[in-house]
Amino acid sequence: MLLFKENLYNLVTGKTQGPQAVFLRGCLLGFSFIYGVAVVILAGFYRIRPKRFNVKVISVGNITLGGTGKTTLVEYLSVKLCLAGHKVAVLSRGYKRNSRRPGAQGLGDEPAMLAQNLPLVQVMVDKNRIKAGQAAIRDHSVDTLILDDGLQQWKISKDLEIVTIDAQNPFGNYRLLPAGFLREPLSALKRVDIFVLTQVRLGQDSSGLTAQLKRINSHALIVESKHAFKGISRLDQADVFIDYNFLKGKCVAIFSGIGNPEGFKNSVRDLGIKVAKYFEFTDHHDYTQADILRMVSEAQGNNLEAIITTPKDAVKIRELGIKYPMILVLKIGLEIIKNEAEFDRRLFKLYSF
Repeated sequence: MLLFKENLYNLVTGKTQGPQAVFLRGCLLGFSFIYGVAVVILAGFYRIRPKRFNVKVISVGNITLGGTGKTTLVEYLSVKLCLAGHKVAVLSRGYKRNSRRPGAQGLGDEPAMLAQNLPLVQVMVDKNRIKAGQAAIRDHSVDTLILDDGLQQWKISKDLEIVTIDAQNPFGNYRLLPAGFLREPLSALKRVDIFVLTQVRLGQDSSGLTAQLKRINSHALIVESKHAFKGISRLDQADVFIDYNFLKGKCVAIFSGIGNPEGFKNSVRDLGIKVAKYFEFTDHHDYTQADILRMVSEAQGNNLEAIITTPKDAVKIRELGIKYPMILVLKIGLEIIKNEAEFDRRLFKLYSF
């Protein structure tokens, strides 16, 4: 599966050359046209009479495939709203979950991680977000629903539409699936209230991307954010941060099954830790004991100091009973570095009467 994704990525980004590649890209463009027409028709139809809830609905989504920091923003919003006294439910599809299995596999890795990190928030998992929202209101008396991955939830009326955009790779090759990475045409961004640029690097000039977004949607607020280091814990002690200074300048292995592995790599390197080995799995990978044993064996064989992973991966690995002390978990959070005050003003304006 990973090899297939890599080959497809190389094909659509133009890295794969030759007559056959040109032919295949032409075929994909044809499918993209059909996909685009279908998406525009469906979005327009479902948005004629969307479901309206009697609570506030905040959508956090993206317009591209892959990790753009949606779940990190959902956690940020949930904490902020809970601290302000609101009762929040997060509605998630639980992508690639197995409802017949217990724990994180049954919920999905991202909802399981959110449930662990947000004890005061109701995390509801259901492909039918309307049904999940109704249950959250009925059973838990929430006043706010946050749609995780909600941009394409056209059937639901939203009070605030937020879209996360990876500042390092905003729109891929600007083509729709399957010839590119766009889930909707860029014109869909006209209905967005707030753009959150994620993974903005120190000293990065985002003026070009900002100008492009303003041309598409002049009324939307544009916020810049970065991944902020929160701490490192051992796999079997999730809530206990350790002093990571012993890793500075040392070589480690890292592994992840996430949508944007480059962001994870950069977060480790930014701590002064050398990444000597990287094990890459497909997004939402279902780990086995054999996966972990292989990585531990290679890390020990190469005299690496530790193996570092993400909270999203760790939540599933813990259920395997893995207790290797050399496996560590890097925790990050979202930090708004530009336009935070205006972001808060627009958010809490929802609740003013």
